[in-house]
Amino acid sequence: MAKRKKMTGEEWQTYKKLMAYAVPYKARLAVGIFCGILFGGSTAGIVVALERNFRNLGDTSDLDLWKVVLIAAALPLFAVLRGVGDFTSKYLVEWVGNRVVMDLRNETFGHIHDLGLNYFTQSRTGELISRTTNDSMMVQRAVSNVIGDLIREPFVLIFMIGYLMYLNWQLSIASLVLFPICIVPVALFGRRVRRASREGQQKLADLVTILQETIAGVRIVKAFGMEEYEKERFRVRSRSVFSRLMRVAKARSAVEPIIVTISLIGLALVFLYAKWSGMRGDQLIAYAAALVAMYEPAKKLSRIHIGIQESSAGADRIFEILDTPCSVTDRPGAVELAGPIDRVEFRDVGFAYEQNEILSGVNLSARAGECIAFVGSSGAGKTTLISLIPRFYDAVSGAVLINGRDVRDYTVKSLRRQIGMVTQESILFNDTVANNIAYGSDSVTPKQIEEAARKAHAHEFILGMEQGYDTVIGEMGAKLSGGQRQRLAIARAMLRNPPILILDEATSALDTESERQVQAALDELMAHRTVFAIAHRLSTIAQANRIIVLDKGCVVESGSHAELMAKGGHYQYLYDLQFNVKKTD
Repeated sequence: MAKRKKMTGEEWQTYKKLMAYAVPYKARLAVGIFCGILFGGSTAGIVVALERNFRNLGDTSDLDLWKVVLIAAALPLFAVLRGVGDFTSKYLVEWVGNRVVMDLRNETFGHIHDLGLNYFTQSRTGELISRTTNDSMMVQRAVSNVIGDLIREPFVLIFMIGYLMYLNWQLSIASLVLFPICIVPVALFGRRVRRASREGQQKLADLVTILQETIAGVRIVKAFGMEEYEKERFRVRSRSVFSRLMRVAKARSAVEPIIVTISLIGLALVFLYAKWSGMRGDQLIAYAAALVAMYEPAKKLSRIHIGIQESSAGADRIFEILDTPCSVTDRPGAVELAGPIDRVEFRDVGFAYEQNEILSGVNLSARAGECIAFVGSSGAGKTTLISLIPRFYDAVSGAVLINGRDVRDYTVKSLRRQIGMVTQESILFNDTVANNIAYGSDSVTPKQIEEAARKAHAHEFILGMEQGYDTVIGEMGAKLSGGQRQRLAIARAMLRNPPILILDEATSALDTESERQVQAALDELMAHRTVFAIAHRLSTIAQANRIIVLDKGCVVESGSHAELMAKGGHYQYLYDLQFNVKKTD
């Protein structure tokens, strides 16, 4: 029993957090509530007008024609008022529901982009997509339906119960005893709906993940002949989604037949009571009409619990993202990083990820205009180390300093504005060439974009494209070669004109000709900047001012290419290994 109460509290807290998103639109909800009162009152008015008409038709001894006309005219008037109340309340609630979901979806998307990179290493892309889209759609339906029913149907019930009490209070009390009985199956099925809905959303996230992975990796799927395997994997997940959806449908569909049965039992008892008590025919008809009118709101209100369970299942998964704290944020009193960059320093830096130590006691510094290269075997910590500069992660111990000040004392936005990055995998968007180059740079002109492209040795191939700078390059730059994508990424960094440049294996995936063109573009980009470069091809960093050799997260050697080769240590071992130099005795 204790567990049941706990779950009920959790459900209420989730829905309370969800409803908080509707508070900014309380004026529309207030109008919707007023229209709900209008809807409920006019529905009751129709029943009263019907009862009065039946009474007049049954009593012709003293028939007042004008009275009959007035009562009859009330029917279409109440119908119009009921229609206005119904339409306006439904429209306003749909507006609020859709707006709440839009706000929730926007906040989720924004929060995802505020989270540190460590969050993405633990999360699946398909899962995040599903939570942002599918779960929010579930919330939208539930929010609209629940709020809509809450601001209309209670007023119908209130007016109808009042009218029933007016007609025969003893019979009304006996009839209303059946209402609590309807709540029992609704509560039982509601728990099943919440559990099945949450499982269904998780299975749907798995489905989206498979879709995202197979589309992104379609070349590998086809190259290894795995089409049938992926089709079957997708079919298995689809059946799981279908199974959970049908559990929800079964639980939801079972509610109405139970309520109808209980309602008809109550109606049958009313007929027996009318015969026993000698109730007039017009009163019986009015009483039965009021009971029938109560059926629809009673049914909808009984489903509110089901709606809350469904929306809570989707909202839980969304709030799991929103409640995830951002690991990289501005410190209180953080200042803007502006002016020239004189020095970048790593002071006794350590970093661990999930109890695994990645970096330990790293000390080095770079003056303005220097090129610092990092080499080492895979897993040595090179990418993690340079990721601490733009605060993709924060150091666990020690500090990264710029101009003698901890990078955590600068605002994240101003810090990253001073840094440009070119990685091995060029991230481009399904947009025009010009917009991809201008990405991250404010208020740039077409002339500036073209100048950056020229310096990146990209202008010639851009002009050869169908629409030049207005050509849409496809998802991840699918219409371009590897070398062309890299040169656009370099043009983007060049247009940003950052004092600090990070190169993460920018040429390792290119053929010889593409590498030559990209290296020429990089030479242009690196001029007069403080550069931190990772390279597997050691020939590309031979001219660096200093080469840092990392092994198991520690700096084991430091110096120029010539100095390190003369030492005959770890760097020479890597160099000989790469160029297949055989040792002689």
